[in-house]
Amino acid sequence: AERPDDEYPFILITGRMLEHWHTGSMTRRSNVLDALEPEAVATINPISLDEMGVTPGELITLSTRRGQISMIARADEAVPTGAVFMAFCYYEAAVNKLSNAALDPSAKIPEFKYCAVKVTPGGTPMQFHSYGGGQSNNQLN
Repeated sequence: AERPDDEYPFILITGRMLEHWHTGSMTRRSNVLDALEPEAVATINPISLDEMGVTPGELITLSTRRGQISMIARADEAVPTGAVFMAFCYYEAAVNKLSNAALDPSAKIPEFKYCAVKVTPGGTPMQFHSYGGGQSNNQLN
């Protein structure tokens, strides 16, 4: 597994969210579900956000050795300090492209769930492409 270091000090964890399954190809077509979670967010512990000088709702950039994407920061005390969680259901913020493509030696499954990442304030806003027409409320505190 790729470990955090001085250049990439956070751990990026990818996964699912309640409102959107897998890539969101079906659930993001639902106006109700898409309105609940219309855009990609990076969920980070409030202590880590405070240490970076980032306020929830601000734009941040996640960078790994494989690329970078920008999205809105969301605070959540359930995320451990030093970790970033991001759902992989947003094609416009394809977080799995940032993850490590190394294969498990036994199962031959890519390491999509864990890699080292750098978090920086600011970035280039992604184009908002919603299947279902949900509107970003940008109130993600």
